Amino acid sequence: MATQYEITGASAKGIAASVEQGVVEGALAPGTALPPVRRLAERLGISPGTVATAYKELRRRGIVVTYGRGGTVVAPTPAVASRRPPPVPEGVRDLAGGHPDPAFLPALLPAARLSPGIRSHRSQPRLAGLEDLARAWYERDSVPAEHLTFAHGALDCVARLLSVELRPGDAVAMEDPGYHHLLDLVPALGLRTVPVAVDDEGIRPDALRAALRSGARALVCSPRAQNPYGGWFSAGRREALLEVLGAAPSEVLVIEDDHAADIAGVPLHSLATGGLARWAQVRTVSKHLGTDLRWGALACDRTTLARHDGRMVLTSGWVSHVLQETVTRLMTDPETQGLVAAARSAYARRRESLLAALSARGVAAHGASGMNVWVPVRDEAAVVNGLRTRGWWVAAGARFRLGAGAGVRITTAGLGEGEGDAGALAGDLVGVLGEAQATYGG
Repeated sequence: MATQYEITGASAKGIAASVEQGVVEGALAPGTALPPVRRLAERLGISPGTVATAYKELRRRGIVVTYGRGGTVVAPTPAVASRRPPPVPEGVRDLAGGHPDPAFLPALLPAARLSPGIRSHRSQPRLAGLEDLARAWYERDSVPAEHLTFAHGALDCVARLLSVELRPGDAVAMEDPGYHHLLDLVPALGLRTVPVAVDDEGIRPDALRAALRSGARALVCSPRAQNPYGGWFSAGRREALLEVLGAAPSEVLVIEDDHAADIAGVPLHSLATGGLARWAQVRTVSKHLGTDLRWGALACDRTTLARHDGRMVLTSGWVSHVLQETVTRLMTDPETQGLVAAARSAYARRRESLLAALSARGVAAHGASGMNVWVPVRDEAAVVNGLRTRGWWVAAGARFRLGAGAGVRITTAGLGEGEGDAGALAGDLVGVLGEAQATYGG
């Protein structure tokens, strides 16, 4: 059914701007059908070619998709509208945000010196001390760190890597379900998303093989603490994925997001150690040092490093030295490192307690590592709203899904110690599922 929104414009640029404005304002919701080319051309008094050009531009920018005879519709996740979560209602426990427990973050940041005078940050973009720490951080897990650089967090890094490696219309293999901001990022860059199913061991080899055969030129994945499913690469899964990548019909850039390296609670079995020609692994500190520390390290192959840093020089130039010094002091502070170790143990206990409580009540759930547990359900809204009435706020899975089945994500970092919170939440979830008849087996 065509939309009631009045698309205007006398040129391709004007029509595209009108559609984009409708998407931004919410008048054109995801899945809304746009008028057929000839019909809109007749109404606006312009040529069908002008409308077709506008629709082509909107497709290129990830705002609409075309399904052949199914027509042109607003994209499920248009590049001008992010999947932002709804606000947390008052009076409920927030288990939806994916945030660490503030009790395990340093209360005071160590003082960092402001840059003395004027110096060339572009010629010396990385503090030597932090570069050494980052290299040791990677080498601890046997990740090659000969070629290393910094970025402003994981999303900044992945966006730069994809933008210099690919061109509009190229395909990127993405975890499904996966991290919602990454799922939004790919179409925003004008790229095509190819979903790759995951399980408790991360991305599935058969799904990756299908994605590569469909033309995916890059893969973005999490080797552990996969968000939202919680999977992590076993040694066997790593070998199986490397075999699939080795048989790929063309060269693939593999980007690993090891965002929870210090609090995932499991060892790392990285694809980066498998001799790939093109690879990158980004690590960040927001989950274990502070959510406002927008700093990330990137280890990669020589070509990827040159392309990443070449683009950075032309944009932001470098990562703030004040931020770098702050991260350096935190990474070398014994008290902070004690908090990180305590967080790693606590998050594992809280996650495992909830999984055990759910299992004891016959509820299937997933969460092999990290801070999140994924519970498959039939009706996400019914479960989210039902738990809200019982004092719990969890995340509906729609923000994280492309073609995967429905579910809810529970961030267990917000649960208390012991079986009290886990048992209470599991009991309430069972009650909600019984009321809504929303679960499915397996």
